[in-house]
Amino acid sequence: MTIQQTENEIIDEFSELEDWMDRYALIIDMGNALPPIDEKYRTPEHLIEGCQSRVWLNAEYNNGIVTYTADSDAIIVKGIISLLIKTLSGHTPQEIIDAPLDFIAKIGLSEHLSPTRSNGLLAMVKQMKLYALAFKQKQENN
Repeated sequence: MTIQQTENEIIDEFSELEDWMDRYALIIDMGNALPPIDEKYRTPEHLIEGCQSRVWLNAEYNNGIVTYTADSDAIIVKGIISLLIKTLSGHTPQEIIDAPLDFIAKIGLSEHLSPTRSNGLLAMVKQMKLYALAFKQKQENN
């Protein structure tokens, strides 16, 4: 499935819920379903700078594909990172770099987050794209 197809799936899923309390509940459910990150990645090096909550993110690169794992100590944030992982994980670095992530605005997520949570969302996206960029450069140098 392409990144755009995944984004469209998320948009469809959220469009069925008109009430933002239901949308928050869906985000929380997604966070609860996120597989736990390996304890060895719960280190300061894996913390995302710019998030009010603690968010640990790890990226691995195998056979041209980036795979992300993450966790957070805040349940809404854990749900948000799970949305990003669902969308970006399993794709090439270039696909991740090029992904517009339109679904964030289309489901109204950014406008329903506090300013600090919005900054955290941007920091998560930035870190995921930075990992992809680093993998792409490493690939080009080999």
